[in-house]
Amino acid sequence: MSTAPPVVLLSHVMLAPMQSALEANGYRVARRWDLEEADRGEVAAIAHAGEVVLEPEFLSTLPKLALIANISVGYDGVDVDWCRARGIEVTHAEGLNAEDVADHAVGLLIASWRNIVEGDRHVREGRWTPSDRLGPRPALRGRKVGVVGMGHIGQACATRVEAFGLQVAWWGPNPKPDLTWPRAESLVALAQDSDILIVACRADASNRGLISQAVMEALGPRGLLVNVARGSVVDEDALIAALKDKRLGRAALDVFWQEPTPPARWAGVPNVVLSPHSAGGTLESIPKMIGQAMENLRRHFAGQDLLSPVP
Repeated sequence: MSTAPPVVLLSHVMLAPMQSALEANGYRVARRWDLEEADRGEVAAIAHAGEVVLEPEFLSTLPKLALIANISVGYDGVDVDWCRARGIEVTHAEGLNAEDVADHAVGLLIASWRNIVEGDRHVREGRWTPSDRLGPRPALRGRKVGVVGMGHIGQACATRVEAFGLQVAWWGPNPKPDLTWPRAESLVALAQDSDILIVACRADASNRGLISQAVMEALGPRGLLVNVARGSVVDEDALIAALKDKRLGRAALDVFWQEPTPPARWAGVPNVVLSPHSAGGTLESIPKMIGQAMENLRRHFAGQDLLSPVP
């Protein structure tokens, strides 16, 4: 007698391209955006994009759920403690796209600091004249960069900016004695002593709004804030107000409080460079992250140790 294939639920439409690969590996695929009641009771695992909130109320309606396999490194949309208390295991893509995210962070940094995006508009809109080629900006070499969070991404960012002749310090809630970069006494102290602040920490419920108005004002009217962590880590309303009031000089963001972020929210906000949460997604990293999630699914249904459980 044949055994019915395990049912894996795709949690978000962005993961729809995974369906064929899951089916090729012997799974039956359900999709949250058109989930039928008959499938709800059969869902054994979820393939998930970690930044999307998985409400416990929804998970409670899936009686056979035993694994949430995040395709992403981050898993801030999952209440891990709630899951563990109910025997649901959670995995993520551990360390697979740190180099790509760091590349993007440095790209945002340079694009903002050197006015590259505004320069592009200046040329395209015919504003470049013999007397106006866009005002000069300060050089990067010798500036101070503060990194918030010294995990894989933070360390990759620090290594890259040092190559540009920038001085690096960092802050995180836990000391890391093996690091050679100095750790600031506090986040505000780091911001006060930095020209550029790169936010690269893991997001969770404890650090929502961590980059507050006070941190932005400590960074100051000549400072640049770069966020490649999660939108929830930055008080976005305070950020917009600080940019408009010139209490913060510049911002370069790949992540937002709401995604996709409404374009009208950024109308009239000066000195900000935006990208659509694309830092970690490259032609090389995406297959690796999907592959790790697929391996976690395989191991789970084979009764083996998971490859990359969340810590």
